[in-house]
Amino acid sequence: MKELSTKPYLIRAIYEWCSDSGLTPYLSVKVDAQTRVPDNFVKDGEIILNISSDAAHHLTLGNDLIQFSARFSGVSREISVPVGAVQGIFAKETSQGVLFTLEGDVSTTPADAGIEELAKSPLSKGTSPSTGDKRRFQIVK
Repeated sequence: MKELSTKPYLIRAIYEWCSDSGLTPYLSVKVDAQTRVPDNFVKDGEIILNISSDAAHHLTLGNDLIQFSARFSGVSREISVPVGAVQGIFAKETSQGVLFTLEGDVSTTPADAGIEELAKSPLSKGTSPSTGDKRRFQIVK
């Protein structure tokens, strides 16, 4: 039997926590050929999406795919994001959330090793290596 990924369950849990806490859930997505988002909002191969109930209509947080409709510059668009392309989910107001390794990276390292690598990275220690800025993303184990 194929082992189920914890990623979609963690995405749903953080989404629910944000909603219950009155916070705005955002997805960080690595855009690839299977990702359906407006190209003009993609920067450096990534896009940040507001998935709050006010912004994302008919939101479905499935095990393989996240789908919803949203307005971009006043134009309604259908959004489709493979769960494997999600890099993280976080609250806009506090930056608290969960970072993930991308599926391509997971095949080369065990799941726990990916989390350990994030925990050892300079960004998880609170500063940006290039600017020295304080970062508020936190690793949740």
